[in-house]
Amino acid sequence: MSAITLAPRALYEEVAELLRQRIFRRELQPGAWIDELRLAQELGISRTPLREALKVLAAEGLVTMKVRRGAYVTEVSEKDLRDVYHLLALLESDAAAVVARRARDADLAQLQALHDDLEAAVADRDRFFAVNERFHMALLELADNRWRLQVVADLRKVMKLNRHHSLLKQGRIEESLAEHRAIMEALRARDPEAARAAMGHHFENGLEAAG
Repeated sequence: MSAITLAPRALYEEVAELLRQRIFRRELQPGAWIDELRLAQELGISRTPLREALKVLAAEGLVTMKVRRGAYVTEVSEKDLRDVYHLLALLESDAAAVVARRARDADLAQLQALHDDLEAAVADRDRFFAVNERFHMALLELADNRWRLQVVADLRKVMKLNRHHSLLKQGRIEESLAEHRAIMEALRARDPEAARAAMGHHFENGLEAAG
């Protein structure tokens, strides 16, 4: 097997991103042991940058390090999922309220454009998921709290580990889209409490579908 060519940025960062994407694509399944020796040979690298990459993924919650047993892809329990959704609901509901209160017309136009992309992606689950994440992260950026943005980005990585992603449930994409319409309506009305409630409802329904 030929070695994969890696970009010239810090090697461990490139390895971390490669493994991150393999985990998200389920090429590395939740609970799977990560064979460091085989991976190092496949990538044509020493085990040092690989171990540094695993430390990064462990800090993000994607990998679990077990004493004398090595690294495993993290398995998300039902409690983990509830806890992640609870925190996301709190953080993103508050962000929606901030955006409703402070957003400029240009900011709302940016979110509307992403929402329009979401409407157009309703028949393509993978595209819908990608655009949905861009919408949520754009809203968080507009709320302008880098600490919240960082925490949510890490929580969303853990959420992707869920074996039964909420959008797989029959009819959930259409429900999610309707919830996004309610969020956009509240944002356009510049109603912070309505935006907070709409985002909270969105996450409540997402958790129910994911369970």
